[in-house]
Amino acid sequence: MRSPSLLVVALAGSALLLACGGCGGSSAGSGSSGTWTALGSMANSRSEHAATLLASGKVLVAGGWNGAAYFPSAEMFDPATGLWATTGSMANGRIVHTSTALLPSDKVLVAGGWSGTVFLASAEVFDPATGSWGATGSMAIVRGDHTATLLPSGMVLVAGGGDGTAFLPSAEVYDPAAGTWTPTGSMTNARGSHTATLLPSGKVLVAGGWNGATYFSGAEVFDPGAGTWTPTGSMTSARSSHTATLLPSGKVLVAGGENTTGSLASAEVYDPATGIWTTTGSMSSKRAIHAAAQLPSGKVLVAGGWSGIGCVSSAETYDPATGTWRAAGAMANARSEFTATILVSGQVLVAGGWDSLSYLVTSEIYTE
Repeated sequence: MRSPSLLVVALAGSALLLACGGCGGSSAGSGSSGTWTALGSMANSRSEHAATLLASGKVLVAGGWNGAAYFPSAEMFDPATGLWATTGSMANGRIVHTSTALLPSDKVLVAGGWSGTVFLASAEVFDPATGSWGATGSMAIVRGDHTATLLPSGMVLVAGGGDGTAFLPSAEVYDPAAGTWTPTGSMTNARGSHTATLLPSGKVLVAGGWNGATYFSGAEVFDPGAGTWTPTGSMTSARSSHTATLLPSGKVLVAGGENTTGSLASAEVYDPATGIWTTTGSMSSKRAIHAAAQLPSGKVLVAGGWSGIGCVSSAETYDPATGTWRAAGAMANARSEFTATILVSGQVLVAGGWDSLSYLVTSEIYTE
């Protein structure tokens, strides 16, 4: 089952508890590409944490839980050594929070989440130069399972999520220079477990999600200049706990997720020029609460996730030129609720998560 934190956010429980049918797909190519290599382990097993690439090329992991404790701790991965080292701890343990690298300071903003007892409005900023966290302004509303998007202005848009009693349509913007939050226009739909993608235009596409009772196919676009949301075309399938990846063409690939039928293998592509979604090849495996990363080749790596009957270790890559998926080997561990971070080298670091039985301390790297 999923961790109880998201059940709290969801209020009505999680559809990931539903059994699904077979996990077959229709469009995976033959053969396999890329390799996985095991790395050093983190100091703590953790799931539902956050990971952020720093300007130094290192990766900061913060928060998460191991089924018993909610961590304020943080650690940093050094690609040069393949090792993890502990760093300063946050003031609050938290999961289903967001983590955003601020520009040009290279500091990291962590906001909201669930502490194990309450949802949080608080935010903290990590300084890689000192390895320490400092308090900053709190959001206007407590929220977890929301999204955070770094805007071209350097400000950060936070949207949606849940506060423990209801899902939220509200959004607010963080100003790193002032350390303050300002409410902005609200979305048409209250939603959590959605995705938010910065488009080449500087606008932000929010797609899917759910409100504890309904899974959404609808999408909307935020205009930072006007502070307003505008509905755009709906996806062909309602879905939450999916991934969204900006392609080199400026289009957006959405893959997997879940709805009332269980976990999904389907994928679709959004065209900002027309506001229309088009179905594309389906993955070979159904997966939700998985991870995705764009590779240097322009292809998209999707790995792990929950199939509807258990966590999976498989990975596959999507080729935008052909609209098809190809097997990309398997991780050493089946895992969901983990993080995947594209490194400066173009490799992808995966860390932590849950394997259906236990919480993971392991990490591994994918090389295309």
